[in-house]
Amino acid sequence: MIIKKGNTMKNITTRQYQILADHMCIYQFMIDIYEKDWRNGVPAPFLEYALSSEWMDKSYTHRNRIWEDNGQIVAFCFTESPVTDIYFSLCPGYEELAPEMIAYADAHMPRIDGHLRFVLFQGQAALMDAARKAGYTQTGSYTDMIYEFDKPLDFPLPEGYHFVAPGKCIIEKIQECCWKGFNHEAEEGPWHGNAEGGYHLCQAPHATMQYPVAIEDETGEYVCYAGMWWTPENHLAYMEPLCTVPQHRRKGLAAAALSELYRRMEPLGATHMTGGANPFYAKIGYKPMITWTFWQNKERGNV
Repeated sequence: MIIKKGNTMKNITTRQYQILADHMCIYQFMIDIYEKDWRNGVPAPFLEYALSSEWMDKSYTHRNRIWEDNGQIVAFCFTESPVTDIYFSLCPGYEELAPEMIAYADAHMPRIDGHLRFVLFQGQAALMDAARKAGYTQTGSYTDMIYEFDKPLDFPLPEGYHFVAPGKCIIEKIQECCWKGFNHEAEEGPWHGNAEGGYHLCQAPHATMQYPVAIEDETGEYVCYAGMWWTPENHLAYMEPLCTVPQHRRKGLAAAALSELYRRMEPLGATHMTGGANPFYAKIGYKPMITWTFWQNKERGNV
């Protein structure tokens, strides 16, 4: 597709995503278009973390779609978890591709039991407009918070706990902490003892396992864990995941863990750190920044 815009000629081609061949160039594309309010799409670690994790169904990644201008990636449509949630990354200056991206997603991305949902971020105006014209309406939203490093984050570690030395975390202990911290023990029983998923995650191309924070109690159990995907090109401290074992909640451990992440990442040049929408983040100084909006087509029966 040839598009003329002013004195510039665009030569747009489109193709399917190939997970083994395209991951690194998609990662760089997301680095290049990043804004901290996600107005152009998710940051690069968002997708790499998902693709490297056990919880993501990767059997539909062949449906992801790439758009290129003279061989350079300018747009990307992809699924994460659940596979019926569809995301869009679009380079500024290529907003004319939005209708084609929405049409592709509507026709070809996974629709399971009638469910398909577009995830669009505040600022993705061209995509929102295209979604409306395609019969989609906004069905919900929420706002994630980030911590700006213009002021220190400094919550103390409670007595009886200590930080594991940087880079010395034990994968099995992390996995068990996350199993309990995300309430799997209460719902599914004790941790199964298989840490292979954790080792696999550590081998992600841009994993930065020297920076995550683990908090250990007096018995040697990891009771709080805050992961870190340092993205220096964007000065982004991408924090994922964060959890506390139920018996150790409401003691200030998560705030202490994030404070330790601040101390580790700020000297490296980080200017901001991701969080979430939980009111906990606001209480420790995070500010609203990333608004997620969700779009569905009632006529297609996917609400």
